[in-house]
Amino acid sequence: MHNLGILLSGRGSNFVAIADSMDADRIANARISVVISNKADAPGIAAARQRGLNALVIPSKGRTREEHDREVVAALKQHKVELVCLAGYMRLLSPWFVQQFPRRILNIHPSLLPAFPGLEAQEQAFAYGVKVSGCTVHFVDEELDHGAIIVQKTVAVLDTDDERTLAKRILEQEHIAYAEAINMVLQGNFEIAGRRLKQKM
Repeated sequence: MHNLGILLSGRGSNFVAIADSMDADRIANARISVVISNKADAPGIAAARQRGLNALVIPSKGRTREEHDREVVAALKQHKVELVCLAGYMRLLSPWFVQQFPRRILNIHPSLLPAFPGLEAQEQAFAYGVKVSGCTVHFVDEELDHGAIIVQKTVAVLDTDDERTLAKRILEQEHIAYAEAINMVLQGNFEIAGRRLKQKM
C-alpha cells in the first residue's frame, strides 16, 4: 500500500477528487496518510477531517520558508509518505524540499504548460484568446510549473465561455488527469529522457 501526502491551501477540490478516486478503486493500492495545510481555515482541511484522515495545519505566516518547509517535510516523513501531491498549495517549495522527494512530488496546473504558468492561468488563457486550454500534471522541480509533464488534458475554449465557465470545465479534467498521473507514477511504468516522459510498454 503506497502512502500519499496531500498539501493544500484552500478548498482542496483536487484532494477530494483523489480521495473519491481511491474510494472507487480508480487509484489502486494507495491511501492518503496525511493532509497538510499552511492555512488553518482551509476548507480542504475540514473535508479531510470529515473523512477521518490525518489532517495537520502547519502555519506558514511569520515563518521563514526554510523553517516551514522543514516542519512540513518532517510531518510527511513521520507519516511515511512516498508520493506528495500538491492540491492548490499556494507556496513555492524550496529546492531543499524538492530534493527530499526526488520525482515524488506532483502538481496540477490549470493550463497546457509551458503556456500560462503561475497564478490565474485560466484568466491568462482566456485573455490571450487561445482556442484550446486544459490542465497539466507534472513533477515538481526547483522552478515554477516546470518539471517533466506526466499527463495533459485539453479543453476547447468556446465562444460562449467566460473565465468562470472555462475554469469549471478545466477543473473537471483536472480531477481525471490527477488520478491517471498518480496511477502511472505509483506503478513506475515510465522513463524520463530529458523532459520527455514515456510510458513503458
